Amino acid sequence: MPEDGSVNLSRNRHSILKMESINLLILDECHHAVKKHPYSLVMSEFYHTTSKDNRPAVFGMTASPVNLKGVSSQEDCAIKIRNLETKLDSIVCTVKDRRELEKHVPMPLEIVVQYDKAAVLWSLHEKIKQMEVEVEQTAHSSSRKSKWQFMGARDAGSKDELRLVYGVSERTESDGAANLIQKLRAINYALGELGQWCAYKVAVSFLTVLQNDERANYQLDVKFQESYLKKVVALLQCQLSEGAANGNGVKDADMHLSDAQKADEIEEGELPNSHAVSGGEHVDVIIGAAVADGKVTPKVQALIKILLKYQHTEDFHAIIFVERVVAALVLPKVFAELPSLSFIKCASLIGHNNNQEMRTSQMQDTIAQFRDGRITLLVATSVAEEGLDIRQCNVVIRFDLAKTVLAYIQSRGRARKPGSDYILMIERGNLSHETFLRNARNSEETLRKEAIERTDLSHLKDIQRLSSADTLSGSVYQVQSTGAIVSLNSAVGLVHFYCSQLPSDRYSILRPEFIIQRHERPGGLTEYSCKLQLPCNAPFQQLEGPLCCSIRIAQQAVCLAACKKLHEMGAFTDMLLPDKGSGEEGEKAEQVDEGDPLPGTARHREFYPEGVATILRGEWILSGKEGCNNSEDELYMYAVKCDDIGTTKDPFLTQVSNFAILFGSELDAEVLSMMMDLFVARTMITKASLVFQGTIKFVETQLAALKSFHVRLMSIVLDVDVDPSTTPWDPAKAYLFVPLIAEKYHNPLEGIDWCLVEKIVETNSWNNPLQRARPDVYLGTNERTLGGDRREYGFGKLRHGMAFGHKVHPTYGIRGAIAQFDVVKASGLLPSRDSIEPTDVYHSKEKLQLADSCIDVQDLVGRIVTAAHSGKRFYVDSVRYEMNAENSFPRKEGYLGPLEYSSYADYYRQKYGVDLRHKKQPLIRGRGVSYCKNLLSPRFEHSEEVENEENLDKTYYVYLPPELCLIHPLPGALVRGAQRLPSIMRRIESMLLAVQLKDMIRYPVPAMRILEALTAASCQETFCYERAELLGDAYLKWVVSIFLFLKYPQKHEGQLTRMRQQMVSNMVLYQYALNKGLQSYIQADRFAPSRWAAPGVLPVFDEDSKETEYSIFDEECPATETEPQKDFYADDCIENMREDGEVESDSSCYRVLSSKTLADVVEALIGVYYVEGGENAANHLMRWIGIQVDLDPKDFPCPKPYNIPESIMRSVDFEAIEGALNVKFKDRGLLVEAITHASRPSSGVSCYQRLEFVGDAVLDHLITKHLFFTYTNLPPGRLTDLRAAAVNNENFARVAVKHKLHAYLRHGSSALEAQIRDFVKDIQDELSKEGFNYFGLGDCKAPKVLGDIVESIAGAIFLDNERDAFIVWKVFQPLLHPMVTPETLPMHPVRELQERCQQQAEGLEYKATRTGNIATVEVFIDGVQIGIAQNPQKKMAQKLAARNALVVLKEKEENAMTKDMDNGEKKNGVQIFTRQTLNDICLRRQWPMPQYHCVNEGGPAHAKRFVYAVRVNTSDRGWTDECIGEPMPSVKKAKDSAATLLLELLNRCYPDNR
Repeated sequence: MPEDGSVNLSRNRHSILKMESINLLILDECHHAVKKHPYSLVMSEFYHTTSKDNRPAVFGMTASPVNLKGVSSQEDCAIKIRNLETKLDSIVCTVKDRRELEKHVPMPLEIVVQYDKAAVLWSLHEKIKQMEVEVEQTAHSSSRKSKWQFMGARDAGSKDELRLVYGVSERTESDGAANLIQKLRAINYALGELGQWCAYKVAVSFLTVLQNDERANYQLDVKFQESYLKKVVALLQCQLSEGAANGNGVKDADMHLSDAQKADEIEEGELPNSHAVSGGEHVDVIIGAAVADGKVTPKVQALIKILLKYQHTEDFHAIIFVERVVAALVLPKVFAELPSLSFIKCASLIGHNNNQEMRTSQMQDTIAQFRDGRITLLVATSVAEEGLDIRQCNVVIRFDLAKTVLAYIQSRGRARKPGSDYILMIERGNLSHETFLRNARNSEETLRKEAIERTDLSHLKDIQRLSSADTLSGSVYQVQSTGAIVSLNSAVGLVHFYCSQLPSDRYSILRPEFIIQRHERPGGLTEYSCKLQLPCNAPFQQLEGPLCCSIRIAQQAVCLAACKKLHEMGAFTDMLLPDKGSGEEGEKAEQVDEGDPLPGTARHREFYPEGVATILRGEWILSGKEGCNNSEDELYMYAVKCDDIGTTKDPFLTQVSNFAILFGSELDAEVLSMMMDLFVARTMITKASLVFQGTIKFVETQLAALKSFHVRLMSIVLDVDVDPSTTPWDPAKAYLFVPLIAEKYHNPLEGIDWCLVEKIVETNSWNNPLQRARPDVYLGTNERTLGGDRREYGFGKLRHGMAFGHKVHPTYGIRGAIAQFDVVKASGLLPSRDSIEPTDVYHSKEKLQLADSCIDVQDLVGRIVTAAHSGKRFYVDSVRYEMNAENSFPRKEGYLGPLEYSSYADYYRQKYGVDLRHKKQPLIRGRGVSYCKNLLSPRFEHSEEVENEENLDKTYYVYLPPELCLIHPLPGALVRGAQRLPSIMRRIESMLLAVQLKDMIRYPVPAMRILEALTAASCQETFCYERAELLGDAYLKWVVSIFLFLKYPQKHEGQLTRMRQQMVSNMVLYQYALNKGLQSYIQADRFAPSRWAAPGVLPVFDEDSKETEYSIFDEECPATETEPQKDFYADDCIENMREDGEVESDSSCYRVLSSKTLADVVEALIGVYYVEGGENAANHLMRWIGIQVDLDPKDFPCPKPYNIPESIMRSVDFEAIEGALNVKFKDRGLLVEAITHASRPSSGVSCYQRLEFVGDAVLDHLITKHLFFTYTNLPPGRLTDLRAAAVNNENFARVAVKHKLHAYLRHGSSALEAQIRDFVKDIQDELSKEGFNYFGLGDCKAPKVLGDIVESIAGAIFLDNERDAFIVWKVFQPLLHPMVTPETLPMHPVRELQERCQQQAEGLEYKATRTGNIATVEVFIDGVQIGIAQNPQKKMAQKLAARNALVVLKEKEENAMTKDMDNGEKKNGVQIFTRQTLNDICLRRQWPMPQYHCVNEGGPAHAKRFVYAVRVNTSDRGWTDECIGEPMPSVKKAKDSAATLLLELLNRCYPDNR
């Protein structure tokens, strides 16, 4: 693959790429392989040190093997070629016949253009040179001054630090001086070579770039440069057309052909086809006048005339080669201001190694534009001499003559098009120019001749002129395991690179410093030694080097020794690269495909088997099969005890049968002590638990009967059509539901209701498919059958109108029935109705004629009936003697049109095709049998709407003709009781898994708490792991941070942070969870009985088996009061979205989990164990999971002693700092380190970064722990917000300023000092407000250093007190006062505005721009600008802009509300964000959510009006008055109206809400 030479060299040195693995080494422009060029080093360090058998073939390409000004002789040329051949282990070859080459690469026509020597502007030159002298003096003075003077008198005694001036990383005048001198010299060059006007353009360009630098506000070196450049701009300011002299007397440039042929001469004072410039003046008049005034040099004038020569050249593509970058940048500006050159599209092309560097992408883009014609002229430095292949280029101009023969040849080669011109510009009368041109032409021919004929060099005595193949000397350090090496040549660069990778901020530029000492030896021999000074956060700070013969070698030697020591200390990897602390995990992350989600993220999801507790396993469940005789097994019976809390007017909710559960093993005591809340109704909760009844031994027939009963019951409850004789039984999940008698019993066997079991098992009703589960499958539809199911309204629609080939009904189409009643009758599911004589008068009130029998009325009430015409099931509430089938059919509410049906009989005839025979029979009033629901989720508790008492127990009924009803074999109370069993067993199964996991971990923690850690919020139950996860995350971070800090005393903060990330990242925790099999224990999906597998009754998945969050009991769900009107409801739409646990396949034993869920569960388990058992329990859990962080003091090296110089100790006011902290330090060296910034030279004192690493984790853990135990009932989301507001750098920075800790910071940055001073000034008003705290959301951005020292001081106190976190909290709790509370928790303006716009469905957009060092952010809502703000930091500007936008929006709302109140009315649009505002107030004050209820609902269907009321239960004043809103056309607006009134009431009672 193509690589830069330096890249190849680096890959070899670090053993990333080995020479043995290369087959062919191609070196483009191979003439560079001399001295210390990467080509030369690659060959000497790696190629020639590799055995000849393993060396690659070498192929080099160059235009000239000699890169000098000229070749003195044939022999000299031969020596240089021979040396290159030796270096590259190759031979030089070239073509013999040049004419053959010119057929493919045509030679351009060489033209020489002479120009006059420019007049020297002595006055301006001298003034600029004088500025250079001033700059040097100022810089020297700045460096000689104590750079610590701004720190104050407290540092006056630090003599040892003052001599380390060069260790200061603060940028002052002296740092900007070198850069400014380069710019002044560039301006001076432009003044002499290009003229005053061009020099002025250069100065303006430099100044503009500097003023747009965002550092201009705080870096002294930038301000220093700016002040001088402004003087230069004022000095050189001029215009091209001002002071123009007469245009005569200006000599024209002469043009000469290389073959002595004269070109067409341009007469003096005339340019062909010239354009007017500035007021119509002739171009040569203007340029001539500018030349006379010194504003433009004759050289520039000659260049302009050359370009005008090609004005009408077709497909003009030219390159101008200049020597200096400044010329390449300014000439395009000159051309752009001359309309006569408007045919030119010009751009610059410069390289990397300069102050005005060009990025590679910019270079490639410029070349691409030149290639396709968007740019026609390139002004380039030598960067374009090599490797640029532009076939269209037809003119090459050497504005500055080439310096070497190679440059002369290569620049000529850029003119590739046939008929091209190669123009050389030389100064008239300049002998050096003429000499070089002559030598270059001669040398080219000499080189070509030598390459073909080769001179014999055997006679040479000066053997030194012939070099041998260089090999490495012994001064190298090589890692044996990888082969990576560092030599004298690469050591200095590697040390610089290492320092650049150390953690730093913008106030500290870390670099190595060298102190050279000279040693005079006897005999006049001088030797040198070098002392290396590394930054204060390196593993060591100083190293003495050996004595060497030169300064350069002394630097290299000490750096080589430093590299060796850094590798031995672990700072370098075995590849001899800085160790960033990233190991295999980082490599694995890089190997993941770009489009694949990373493990440990929410998007990374996989299938896992659903876990089943091993205690549920029992072979006894297989009893009855061949070879299975388990009649001797003893089973354990547990009764399900249910206690109702609350009351309800619905008798069906309390009329339920009792059940017991049979298990093959005894359950854990914690399972029996568990109370389960079943949310059966809005006003009633059932407390369920298990009570042990005893053990039972069944005979085989008894067990078979119980199994058959279990299957029949659960098939109806779960709506799965299975047969007891054929259903499969899985021994992994063995338990049975059995009915209990109502009376007391002593023997568990007697407690089972055997009569009911026998009656249900032996009835013939199960032979009728309408009585079994899923009759829709039998009848050809695919709809559920339960009458109270939300899907019942679409039960009867035919699939595409094709079922049974029936015609569409003329009135209702395919909505309604499963089929016409004749089809049901023809199927043989009902007895023939023709044999039953029609009866006009109903005689008896004791009996009713049903579809297949006659029954006593008293036996019918409370039973379940199946509607023969639809397959739906209903509880029989009563028999309505006052109603029959001839009664008029009720009109729909709000419908004013003609009657659709004249009577109930008419309705059944038109819709179902049923002619009722017993029209005089009373109708049965029934209510739908609800499908089995998830009772574990608090479906009513958090509902925003609370109905009034009339609606709380409102029941919706249907009216059925008895002759269309079949009695179902299962009693109603039995079904209602059984519908609770799936929810109960789900909790029991989860609890058994938690107990099993507890036994695996082997530490006494309540299993219920473990279950909490295993339950995700997506389960929507009364508990989840999120609070425990928050605490576990902080504890894990704390423990791992301490472990790494103590185990690796030599590693810097950056390495420790990356290593911690490896140990606690979600990716790693996810792997730990998989290794322990936690995926089988996690409860991550909302319980759906339709997907739950009961023993012997496996779920059947179809498109309608998914539940939504709107699943509620029929008595609570809105419906019409008569069955026919239900046809106007469509099926609910179900979004095809998958949460954790949902599977789109027909499988009950697999579910989908995100890998982040597994990682969160690990943190939650840590949190739970920490809460229940303290640090010992949490550490035990971490060891079990695989996180090895045992804090045994024996395993850690002794901490390094703090040998801090006495002068530094005297300069620190320990009494004041300890007084501010209210703590005494045992080891004051820790405190010195905690307040030392990286910009300060070390002198044996490390910076605070490592202590900050520890302190950050300690404070995070302590504050999270405090919030967790203080606000025990706070929702996880609010707890997370509290933690974020309390643990952030902005908040800590304000703590530092409040207690004046910033005054003791030891640093070496004037910019930092200024920023701290400005910040302290800005927040004085903020801190002066009593009881007020922004908690990190203030209007001024804090320097990060201030927050860092608070954390580093916490780390120092922690380590100084033998790692006792209690003492840290004792010190920091008063420092952090006032702590954030739910009442004082602020919302980030950006988040608040985003949520506001989402609620109002408004489009929110931020637009950011930057001008100089100021960022401007505008806020647009629906395309209209609402807010704007400016700040140097973009994030702060965005925050301020959002805050301004919120102020504007709230003012608009208040003005609109006031205006409407004055008018006596409220508009619909006024109540913006009111409900959310009310909810926010309740959250902040920890009140329950507002309770809304409907006061009135009326009006026709097309103009309904709703009136809602709302009230809040305050913690201090009890319930507020009920606020009733105005009639509104929608429920949301009605609630908004009520919320507005309640907000006004709260604002009067609690003024601080505003």
